[in-house]
Amino acid sequence: MATDAPPPANDAPPPARTGAPLPSTEEFIEVQQSAEFGELRRSHRSFAFPLTIGFILWYLLYVLLSNYAGDFMGTRLFGNVNVALVLGLGQFLTTFLIAWWYSRHAAAQLDPKADAIKSRMEGGA
Repeated sequence: MATDAPPPANDAPPPARTGAPLPSTEEFIEVQQSAEFGELRRSHRSFAFPLTIGFILWYLLYVLLSNYAGDFMGTRLFGNVNVALVLGLGQFLTTFLIAWWYSRHAAAQLDPKADAIKSRMEGGA
């Protein structure tokens, strides 16, 4: 069955690039080895790695307590709310807090450095 409908938008070719040609492989390697890129990478890693390790440890603590400390996790705090529920909801809360905190960190620390590198690579600076 043939139709005259246009193809879906995601099948469209990317817009034509105007201006300077794409950087060469050598230019990418040069930027990757630059102090500016090293600082960007350090800034990202010094934020992301500790938070990732901390969250994994917090998650594993929750799982281990759930498996091996059932009496503790079943302790009622008030009404039908027990320790397990509070810690489980804490998992969601910390996930959203980390995402929010990373977003602020990226906007303030990472994005300006990345934009400067990108601008230089594209010939704008």
